[in-house]
Amino acid sequence: MKIRKQEYGNANMVGKNIERLRKEKGIKQKDFIAKIQIMGCDMNPTSYSKLEGQVRSATDKEIYVISKVLGIRMEELFETEN
Repeated sequence: MKIRKQEYGNANMVGKNIERLRKEKGIKQKDFIAKIQIMGCDMNPTSYSKLEGQVRSATDKEIYVISKVLGIRMEELFETEN
């Protein structure tokens, strides 16, 4: 797994979890973005990277689509590590 180049921001609560879950499932970022786009969510690589890095806010549609692509409940994206 690649090491994150920059620290996480604080613009959203879900970015770290999205990144972790995507990597746990072995999905490359470019493939994940393609799946998100297929589900009707217009997102480019830069925008997605900023979302994952918690540099920008996530829309409700993005959270919904990402949870569907990951095959999880939306609530799981908001769970914090203990």
